[in-house]
Amino acid sequence: MSEITLNPVGAGADPSARYYVRDHHPENGTLLGFWLYLMSDCLIFACLFVTYGVLGRSYAAGPSGADLFDLPLVAANTALLLFSSITYGFAMLAMQRKQLRATLVWLAITGLLGAGFIGLELHEFAHLIHEGAGPQRSAFLSSFFALVGTHGLHVAFGIVWLVTLLVQLGRHGLTTANRRRLMCLSMFWHFLDVVWIGVFTFVYLMGVLP
Repeated sequence: MSEITLNPVGAGADPSARYYVRDHHPENGTLLGFWLYLMSDCLIFACLFVTYGVLGRSYAAGPSGADLFDLPLVAANTALLLFSSITYGFAMLAMQRKQLRATLVWLAITGLLGAGFIGLELHEFAHLIHEGAGPQRSAFLSSFFALVGTHGLHVAFGIVWLVTLLVQLGRHGLTTANRRRLMCLSMFWHFLDVVWIGVFTFVYLMGVLP
């Protein structure tokens, strides 16, 4: 809980007096609320994983994962996202040391790696659609695009959030509010990393098995 000093105004006010207004924002309220949001996101991805588990072999006489998936490309994409989590960790270490410039540099690198991940994913989607393997082709492809696309949208929103934080940090520095926002984005980013490991294993690696 913090206190904000206010100077009195108006006729008859004592200019030497000081009034204090207490900020009743709970110290850990934002982090707790964000944990609850992540739990709800876990439910969304759990439903998508279950849907893919049920429909992932329903090819409708169309191509299977073994026919479509380019594992070297997906492995490169996975490496980009994993490295982005490492660079975000370096950003958090710089934040703890109150090194604003280093924090900005590591966040910018994280954003570039995330943008590279999105770029490769869009390339994969465009290639599949060009080959006639769009989401309408089969239940397998519908569930695939829903799961992988939802994760990709989360990463895209994370990049927008990261860019917004870069602007806020550049203007206001490592304030208490900005440090709290960096902590929330850190949890979100690492959560997406964990989800992608599940996607890579469950969808791509198991998908190429006969």
